[in-house]
Amino acid sequence: MLCCSKNEMKLEADVDTDPIWCNQCNCNLELDNMPLSLELKEEVQNWAMQYGKWIDWHNDRLCENGLELEAEHNQFGQTLSDKLQRELGDAYKVHFSPSLSASHYMNENSRF
Repeated sequence: MLCCSKNEMKLEADVDTDPIWCNQCNCNLELDNMPLSLELKEEVQNWAMQYGKWIDWHNDRLCENGLELEAEHNQFGQTLSDKLQRELGDAYKVHFSPSLSASHYMNENSRF
């Protein structure tokens, strides 16, 4: 399932990609190949599709309430990581990598 000899993965959302990554080499892993319930795969995929809803992509800036929206996304991502860990059991270690893009936009805008 993983590309390295280590059985560690991370849940990290990004634009237009599956949100499961090898925690060792950062190779993107296919969610469909994970030994997970269909319900959890769908939940993870739906969560990943919400990535960046706090960003106004057209104007390249943070949306109103962007920090709160990202925090909610991260909180649910942590919950999903815990669910992934329970389903995968002790054979794998699941880490959660929260989004920091709202903070990035805040820092970028504070320079001007």
